[in-house]
Amino acid sequence: MVCDRNCGLITGAVIGAVLAVLGGILIPVGDMLIEKKVKKEVVLEEGTIAFKNWVKTGTEVYRQFWIFDVQNPEEVAVNSSKIKVKQRGPYTYRVRYLAKKNIVQDPKTHTVSFLQPKGAIFEPSLSVGTENDTFTVLNLAVAAAPHLYPSAFIQLILNVFIKRSKSSMFQKRTLKELLWGYTDPFLNLIPYSTPTTVGMFYPHHNTSDGVYKVFSGKNDASKVAIIDSYKGKKSFYAVFGAEVNLKGIPVYRFILPSMTFASPLQNPENRCFCTEKIISKNCTLYGVLDISKCKEGKPVYISLPHFLHASPEIAKTIEGLNPNQEEHSTYLDVEPITGFTLRFAQRLQINLLVKPARIIEALKNLKQNYIVPVLWLNETGTISDEKAEMFRKQVTEKINLLGLVEMILLSVGVVMFIAFMISYCTCRSKKVN
Repeated sequence: MVCDRNCGLITGAVIGAVLAVLGGILIPVGDMLIEKKVKKEVVLEEGTIAFKNWVKTGTEVYRQFWIFDVQNPEEVAVNSSKIKVKQRGPYTYRVRYLAKKNIVQDPKTHTVSFLQPKGAIFEPSLSVGTENDTFTVLNLAVAAAPHLYPSAFIQLILNVFIKRSKSSMFQKRTLKELLWGYTDPFLNLIPYSTPTTVGMFYPHHNTSDGVYKVFSGKNDASKVAIIDSYKGKKSFYAVFGAEVNLKGIPVYRFILPSMTFASPLQNPENRCFCTEKIISKNCTLYGVLDISKCKEGKPVYISLPHFLHASPEIAKTIEGLNPNQEEHSTYLDVEPITGFTLRFAQRLQINLLVKPARIIEALKNLKQNYIVPVLWLNETGTISDEKAEMFRKQVTEKINLLGLVEMILLSVGVVMFIAFMISYCTCRSKKVN
C-alpha cells in the first residue's frame, strides 16, 4: 500500500516534470516554427501573401492637404511685414491605389526596386471644401525667378514680363491649380522656350515616383518593405517611440526624430542640405532642409508642419503657426513579429524661400528673407477592420494561444512536480519515523 502510494507520487512528479519540460521546449520551438512560417510569407517575392498585397495595396491611403492662406499680401509686398497665414483644410485625395511597376529583385542585397505610379482622386466627403476653393498664396514663378536667374541683366528682362502680366509676390489660385498645375501668365509671355506650367506637384498624373529600393525581408523579416534608398539616395530613419495597440494588435510605434531636420552641426549627415551660408546662418539653423538641388534650383525647403522642432528664427517672419507634436509628427506603427507597417502618418510641410530683389519690382520692397509655408500634407493609411481581424486570427491569436499553452504546461508541470515531490518526501519522512 505504501509502495503504491509512493509510486503514484513519483509518477505524478515525473508527469509534472515532463509537462514542465514540454512547456519549456515549446517556448523556443513554437516561437521558431511561427517565425519560420512568418518569414516565409512576409518576404517580398513571387508567391508570398506579402508580395501580392504589396504590389497593389488593399489598404486605402489618403493624402490630406492644409493650405496656408495669406491674410495680408499687400502689407507684406509693400512694407515687408510679417506674413499672416490662416490654415485651411483638410482637402483629401486617395493616393497609391495603382499597382507598382518595373519591379526588380536583387538577391545579393535582398532588396526590391520599383516605380510607384502616381494618381490622386479627390474625396469630397473627407474634405472641408472643393477643388475650386480659392487661396491667396505665394506666386511660385515670381518667387523663384531671382534664384533661378541671379544675373542682373536677365532679371531686368524678367521684370518686364512680370509687370506686363500684372504678376505680384502673391496670387489667388484654386486648390486644383496650386497642387496639380496652371499656366503662369508671367512665364507664358517669355518668348523663348521655357516651361509655362507651374504647380506644387506638377507633373503628377500619368507619371511615376521613384526609383524606390526597399528590403525584401529575405534575410531579416523585421526590415521587410523598409525603404533603403529613394532615387539612389539614402532614406530618413525612424526611432522607437512606444508600444501601442491597434485594433487589438500590439504594434511598435516608430517616430521621425528631431535630428532628421537638425543643422549640420548637430547632424553631419544633413551637410548636403545646407547649400548657402547666409539664410542658414552658416548652417546653424535647424528645422528645415534645402532641397533646391532636387528641384532644379527652385528655392524649395521642407520641414515638419508649422515648423515643428525648427529654430525660432525660421518662423519669426510668419504669424498664425501653432506647432503641435501630436498633430504634426511622423510615425509608423509596425507589427513586431511580421515587420508589417499597419498604420502610418507621413507629415511634411513645403516652403519656398523668398529674398529681396531690387531689380524685380514685385520683390524690391522686401527688407528681409522669408521662408514661406505654402502647404503641409499628411499621407496616412491604416489597416482596415476586415484585414485587422484576419491578421489577428492568422498571426496574433495563434501566437497568443501558443504562448498560453506554453505557460499552462510549464506552470502546471512545475506545480505538479513540486506538489508530488513534497508529498513523497512527507510520506518518506513519516515512514522513517
